[in-house]
Amino acid sequence: MRSASEGLPSDEDWDRVLPFQLDALGVRGRLVRLGPALDAIIERHGYPLAVARPLAEAMVLCVALATSLKYDGIFTLQISGDGPIRLLVTDLTTDGALRGYAQFDSWKLAVALGTGNQDAPDGYVPKLFGQGRLAFTVDQGQNTQRYQGVVPLEGPTLADCAHTYFRQSEQLPTGIKIVARRDETTEGNRWRASALVVQQMPEFDAGRIDVDQDQREDDWRKAVILMASATDKEMLDPALPGKTLLFRLFHAEGARLFERRAFQARCRCSRERIDGVLKSIKREELTDLRDPQGLVAVTCEFCSTQYAYGEADLDRIYETGAGGSPAP
Repeated sequence: MRSASEGLPSDEDWDRVLPFQLDALGVRGRLVRLGPALDAIIERHGYPLAVARPLAEAMVLCVALATSLKYDGIFTLQISGDGPIRLLVTDLTTDGALRGYAQFDSWKLAVALGTGNQDAPDGYVPKLFGQGRLAFTVDQGQNTQRYQGVVPLEGPTLADCAHTYFRQSEQLPTGIKIVARRDETTEGNRWRASALVVQQMPEFDAGRIDVDQDQREDDWRKAVILMASATDKEMLDPALPGKTLLFRLFHAEGARLFERRAFQARCRCSRERIDGVLKSIKREELTDLRDPQGLVAVTCEFCSTQYAYGEADLDRIYETGAGGSPAP
């Protein structure tokens, strides 16, 4: 651990989460900042800005929520609806691999926003997602129980939707602030996204069992007010170290900072995984996947990598049935 007054280079501050604790208020929190990872994930798809920014916000929310849990596997955040953006999916592994993608209807998006590459409007959730749901899934592999939390999309922002989840599913007082922005530079588009989270700690964990309920509520309100005072500019400023931001917000509360955790854009797709997917489909049902050259083409929606299979490749896959036994 280190005190909030110690310096950290700003160039080491992005694609990382910085956990902290406010002992005086019985609150713990996290500052998440994503930059190069967003560039690598979002820009390869060429999404309209009104789709790209919600995806950036979803990815920083995914990291903020995943890092609040102890798990060994994959944390997935999925947002689905009947609006112009049909689906956002982003996931994070315990070893720091982050990825995400979006599905949207171009015509519906144009009707909702008009022409041009417009940004998502403030309070965009109802307009761009319509009626839908927000789902969190923790998958720790075989022989473990899969956890999933699902809530309706309620509220104008993704932070509001996450608040609904915590109220309904966790009963854990939580405050979340999310911002994201794309800057156009001479070297191309550059993304920044940040999330600031505060959570009230259980009385025993906080070592405050002798603090009365009124004081706990006052302390919690203070933490939320201080969190909300962070400006968008501060949260996204590449020249402002995260520790400096936390010191500005919580210097009177003596914020304790913990070891940061790094992330990177990395997809988990592979030819072996695609082999397994194809093997689960009858060979005669692959017609719709064939390209004009007759190859079976499968594209990873996360990273846009294309895997092409000729007849020899398919012979190799289908020479054994599922589980490795000879095909009938």
